[in-house]
Amino acid sequence: MAEKNLTVRVPTVHLRGGSAIRRPLIVLAVCAVGVVGYLARDFLVPTAGAIVLALMLMPVASALERMHVPKVLAAAGSVSLLALVLAGLLALAVPSIAGWIADAPILTYRLEKKLAGVRESIAAVQKVTKQVEEATTPAAPASPAAPTVEKIVVQDGKTLLGQLASTTPGVLLQLGYAAVLSFMLLVHRNDHRRQLLRVPLTFATRVRLARVMRDINERVGHYLFSLAVIYSCVAAISAAVLALLGLPNAIIWGFLMGLASFVPFVGAPVLIALVAAAALVTFDDWTLIVAAPAALTLIHLAESQFITPFFVSRRCALNTVGVFVGIALLGWMWGVVGAIVAVPLLILVSTVAAHLPSLRWLEVLLSDDRPVSERLAIKPPLASVTRQTPRRRRVATK
Repeated sequence: MAEKNLTVRVPTVHLRGGSAIRRPLIVLAVCAVGVVGYLARDFLVPTAGAIVLALMLMPVASALERMHVPKVLAAAGSVSLLALVLAGLLALAVPSIAGWIADAPILTYRLEKKLAGVRESIAAVQKVTKQVEEATTPAAPASPAAPTVEKIVVQDGKTLLGQLASTTPGVLLQLGYAAVLSFMLLVHRNDHRRQLLRVPLTFATRVRLARVMRDINERVGHYLFSLAVIYSCVAAISAAVLALLGLPNAIIWGFLMGLASFVPFVGAPVLIALVAAAALVTFDDWTLIVAAPAALTLIHLAESQFITPFFVSRRCALNTVGVFVGIALLGWMWGVVGAIVAVPLLILVSTVAAHLPSLRWLEVLLSDDRPVSERLAIKPPLASVTRQTPRRRRVATK
């Protein structure tokens, strides 16, 4: 009897709001996610790109399905259309890039010749600065001349074309994986929703999960589709303006302008600087040299200050500092693709955090004016998720 009444007390640690171990665990979890994201970037970059593409193409696939197109054909048509557009632009870009590589010495000579006056002015300022420093600095005692050491520089034998040839198979494999994954996500999106709704055990959790998926579709999917339409118009207008100015490869520059617009604060200014350098090398008239970047600057200001805020919902607005830090972090971890998908991923995280009380602090930090969770209460209830009351059996009475 004594053995039955013997109990062993084991100390337990509960992760409550006031627990001292909660915050260190959160910091360690964030660091672990960052390390895994950096080490597994070859897999996570195409996966994140496929998710963003699927969310972007979801309105197109839904519109095709409403036109009585089978869902397989609708998904395949959406992905194939985007792939054809990218393949056409790539076919136009490859000869131009090859020409730039072949004419690199000539372009460098032209740029140095046109910037000769600026270099002379900078050299004159440096000379005056050096003379002032020599006049104000006391002379150091003479020291014996040190023996000269010859340096031998060993250059890598890989050329630019060799590096491109070695990296092209991996890039094509990642693009193929992203295309197939986005196609599968589009085809089975409704099945995945139904399967996810079967996971929760309680009705309240099921309703919360359904609202999360609805808001992801509304905020991320429609937001990306709207931005894709706006930036496509930006690319077309930019290409037309640069073609009228006579800048070579105007279509490629226009496409790059539309693609760079997906990266706030950084993408468009960097591309405008590259266009300014291309105009400086190409044109001899300073009017045309200034007109090319000035036109792109006006287009970017009109898009970012008037067009996008008018057509894109305020529910997608994020904190400026959070967006900048997210772009810098994912750009450092995943490169250009990470900088492009940073904003959609931040909106995705903010949408999920809006429905989870434990992550409400993260949603508040990422929000612009006021949290999205304050605006979720006024939304209409879900018609697809209703509580099913059990049917009562009728008892036959004699």
